[in-house]
Amino acid sequence: MKKLFLAMLAFLLLFTVDVKSQIVDEAPIDGLFASDGEVFRKPAPFPSIRKADVMWSKRIWREIDFRQKFNQKFYFPIETQANWKSFIITVLDALKEGEMQAYDISNTDELLVPITYNDVISRQTDSIPKIMRRSTPPYEEYDTVIYTEFDPTKVMRLRIKEDWYFDSQRSQMLVRIQAICPVMIKERNGEEITEPLFWLSYAESRDVFAQALVFNEQNASARLTYDEVFWKRLFASYIYKEENVFDRRISQYATGVDALLESERIKNSLFDFENNLWEY
Repeated sequence: MKKLFLAMLAFLLLFTVDVKSQIVDEAPIDGLFASDGEVFRKPAPFPSIRKADVMWSKRIWREIDFRQKFNQKFYFPIETQANWKSFIITVLDALKEGEMQAYDISNTDELLVPITYNDVISRQTDSIPKIMRRSTPPYEEYDTVIYTEFDPTKVMRLRIKEDWYFDSQRSQMLVRIQAICPVMIKERNGEEITEPLFWLSYAESRDVFAQALVFNEQNASARLTYDEVFWKRLFASYIYKEENVFDRRISQYATGVDALLESERIKNSLFDFENNLWEY
């Protein structure tokens, strides 16, 4: 018995040594230089605003579609690589670690009710009752429940709430993003439906965005961050709502081409307002 025990112990020791010999203590350099994937950047500070200097302002809501070629930097990569993540994975990881705060969706798009990472995931876990038929005789039917988990790849849009204002001190038309909302695209009965997940305060989230790299197709060595993408407005979007007395979206009073023209009209009105200030 003692010999058998010693033999088994020797086998386990040899197996352990063999497994450890296959693990690399230090990975080889996979690139032009060694990098641990960490980013040490700070967001650029917002320009100061005095209430007395804001002579005009308007709130605008935009939507960014990740399926547009210029916006694909938000959607990819599907598989996380070092510090290179898709936008939604960056946000979910930050929520999970407590580095970012999500707010519940409200009819007024206000940031009123904080929600947790677990709340976000649980709300997207669907349970669908379904009748199944057994594959063996007597092929009887039985009730079951099919669970579908949250799929981050279904997040294909992003809503932005922003304020445009004219600063009389600087004599400039400026814009400041206030909140961001990821939106899922689902298919139901053959139709595409949108489902907003939660709101994020842009000001509260900038520290996280400044540490998350984005692919730069013009120069891979000069990686951008999500904060720089928003700050420099390196995205394509369309306006789906402007501040109005009825608090309604464009889709509630215009459809099809008319909705696109209305969105373009609102965008042009912002620039026309600034240009008209300098007419004599």
